[in-house]
Amino acid sequence: MRVVVEAWDPSYGTPVEGEALTDPATEVNLAVEVELADWAPRRPAASATAPDVVVFVDGVRRVDARVWVRADDDPNGTGAQPGLCASWAAGAVRCEPGGARIGAVELGRGLFSASRHATDLVTPHGTYGTCMARSSAPEVLSLALQERMGAAERVAAERAADGAAALVVVDGPLRGRQHLTGVVGMVKSHHTAYLCGDALAVLAALQPGERTPAFTVGTSWTRHSWYVRLPGPAGAPLAGVVRCECPAEVAPAALTGLADVTAVVLPHYASEAHKDPRAPQNLYPIAGLERELRRRLGDPALLHRALRVAAA
Repeated sequence: MRVVVEAWDPSYGTPVEGEALTDPATEVNLAVEVELADWAPRRPAASATAPDVVVFVDGVRRVDARVWVRADDDPNGTGAQPGLCASWAAGAVRCEPGGARIGAVELGRGLFSASRHATDLVTPHGTYGTCMARSSAPEVLSLALQERMGAAERVAAERAADGAAALVVVDGPLRGRQHLTGVVGMVKSHHTAYLCGDALAVLAALQPGERTPAFTVGTSWTRHSWYVRLPGPAGAPLAGVVRCECPAEVAPAALTGLADVTAVVLPHYASEAHKDPRAPQNLYPIAGLERELRRRLGDPALLHRALRVAAA
């Protein structure tokens, strides 16, 4: 028996999630950059160079308390509905020849509920503004929080790019951020397989710094995508592999250049296992940004206590 132990810290789940890599319920066009017969690992062209400005965008969120919202004239709480008191923050790291700096951070707090009785909850350490959700289901409340964080990420990215000709790398899927110029989504963990057969064999054969040809994915929205392998020890399937996304509006001629640039830029920022438990996919600028954003969310015990006092 042989066992391969992933370097990825198990407390973060796994880089490959869901069922074993199976065909997704999506439409995939593999012949966007090259015909399937010509699929092979691709090295960036010699003309592909990193832009002067690379912007990394990320957001964090945290549930500070789970609550029940009821009317003032319902002392027994028979009509109470569940809700979340949550905090979120988003920011961007601007990397350029003179160094890297974190741009302005967007921070928010909200009371997420579907109850018409919900009002702002004021505490000494911040106000949790009313954020209406379409239902009280836990997954819907969580989605409403995710949407607020995504909106903050869009603002942070726009402010950090500041009109420069930059590569903007968003941590996670691109949906909702497609309008940004020069934007690429970087997905660290793999829930769904978009490749099969010969194309999947090309993915498995990638060496550090190589990428697959680009392809187009159609689900509830359409985008181009490709995989890049980052430097790191060989081992588990898809170890060190990230999936990139860009808007479907990017023309095939420009798509090749953009994919090549990501294969040049992303390996440069790959983390190492002795410094980051999610190496190499958790790039150093994103890891540093996450730490700063979580610090700015505030002390969770202090906020939880403040919420209990305010609710009382």
